[in-house]
This record gives sequence, structure tokens and C-alpha cells, in this order.
Amino acid sequence: MTQSQPGFVEVADRVFLLRYPVYDVNVTLIVGDEAAVVVDTLSTATQAAELLTAARRVTGAPWAIVNTHHHFDHAFGNATLARQLPPPAEQFPVFGDPAAAAVAETRIWAHEETARLLGHEETARREAWEAVQAGSWPELADEVAKTELLPPNAIVLTDAALDLGGRVVTLAHFGRGHTAGDLVVHVPDADVVIAGDLVEESGPPAFGDAFPLEWPGTVAALLRLTTPQTLVVPGHGAPVGQGFVTGQHEELTELEWLIRNGHAERARVDDLARRAPFGDAAHIAIKRAYALLDGE
Repeated sequence: MTQSQPGFVEVADRVFLLRYPVYDVNVTLIVGDEAAVVVDTLSTATQAAELLTAARRVTGAPWAIVNTHHHFDHAFGNATLARQLPPPAEQFPVFGDPAAAAVAETRIWAHEETARLLGHEETARREAWEAVQAGSWPELADEVAKTELLPPNAIVLTDAALDLGGRVVTLAHFGRGHTAGDLVVHVPDADVVIAGDLVEESGPPAFGDAFPLEWPGTVAALLRLTTPQTLVVPGHGAPVGQGFVTGQHEELTELEWLIRNGHAERARVDDLARRAPFGDAAHIAIKRAYALLDGE
């Protein structure tokens, strides 16, 4: 499915945001003096081609790609973007990792768990197809299922820094939350934090393969990057500020302790969900957390 000419909007100094209408998912383009970074790549080859056109209206510089996590709406456009770009390896000195600097292909940065999950192509495509069929855009299912996957090839364990020429962008894995491999992108000189789906604005957090008991601690670490003036780009929806993220952290913490106490008291999932934040999404979170606490 194509949409009418999506475009990037500058939301901070040389930091551009594209809100794609399907799933209201965000893509961020960060431009330096010599190179750029594209954060997330949308769901399909068609969407990624639109993204490529929009990005090239902003910059002709070589770029690397970052996947904030493995979900299809953030990473299935990797192949389309990577294979239509000049190799940027020489433009991206990686602090502390001289071997990676010699890689001659477009770098796709992600946490190791994200790379592992995207590397299991059959499973990734099946899970994506099921998610699309069950969601708001079932007509996308076949296109998603046919999309060629390109797993990340530049692995982040805890952190990395990319030099774009006159601007450094940092990548950090603070722990598990929305997924096992959430990556946060920080642009210090612009006071911008790109949170992926660790923070959600257009709907409640999604807990399908989340870690509800660890998510609050991960967001607490993310908050340490922020100031009252920081612009935070969520995975979906409008950019937010520190106050919004603090409020969501409080709700995630409330949910965590509701689950921990409920599990200790052997409370029924349905009963607990009626008292939890995030509405229907809490039911999924509680069931998943109970299973994790039970060692399943």
C-alpha cells in the first residue's frame, strides 16, 4: 500500500522526522557534515522506496541504518534502503571497533537480539503476517510476507557511537522492555532521544513479546539522557517531552508492581487487568509477566 508522498519535517537541528500513516510509525533521519543515519525502515519494500525518495529530498549523503528493534514495521524495509545506497563504511568511524570500520557494505546497526530475530526469516515473516492480519491493515499481509529481509550486520551489545562528521550519534541498549533488543538513539548536540517503541504516544505500549517487569528500569535509564527541553521521538505518534516519558514510566512501574503483588497473591489475570493502567493492553502484559515469573 502506498500513501501520498510522505515527507520529512525538521524537528531539531538537522534531525528530520517522517510519520508514516500506516501504523503512524516514525522514521528519523539524522544528518551530519559528511554522513547521515536513518532510524527504522518501515514495513515493506514499497514503503521503504517511498522512504528512500523522501530521505533523498533531504540529503544526498551516504548513510547507515539503525533498527530500534526487530518488529516488521521498523525493520522490514532494510533491504530496499541498504541496496540503493553507496557504501558508507569509510564515513563512519566506530569508536573502539576498528575492524567494523572496514566493512564495505551499508551498515545496519541493531542490538544482537534484534539481529538474531531478523535472521530467522521464516519465523519473522510468519509473525509479521499474523500481526498484520490481526491488525488495522490486513491488506498489507501478503506484501509483508513477500518482503526480503536484510538482518543487521553491525551489532550493538551495550553502546556504540557513530561519527557523522561534526556530529556524534550514540546508540545504547539499556535493557529489555518492549522487546529483548530495544535500542535507543541519542543526538546530544540537538538534545533529541529516539526511543523506538520503549515510548508510545499514539496508543498504549505493546506487550506481545515484551518484558513488563523490566520495562520500567529500561525507561528509567532512557530518562537519564533527557532534560526538560529534550525532544523524545516515540516509535509511533507525535514527538513528546520528558514529562510525557516520566508519566509513562510511572504507569509502567505501577503495572510492574501490580503484577508482582498479584502473582504473589495468586490473583486472577482478569481481576488484575481491571485495576491496571493501559486498558486492554494490560491483560497481555499480565499474562506474559505471569508466564515469565513462572519460568515458562
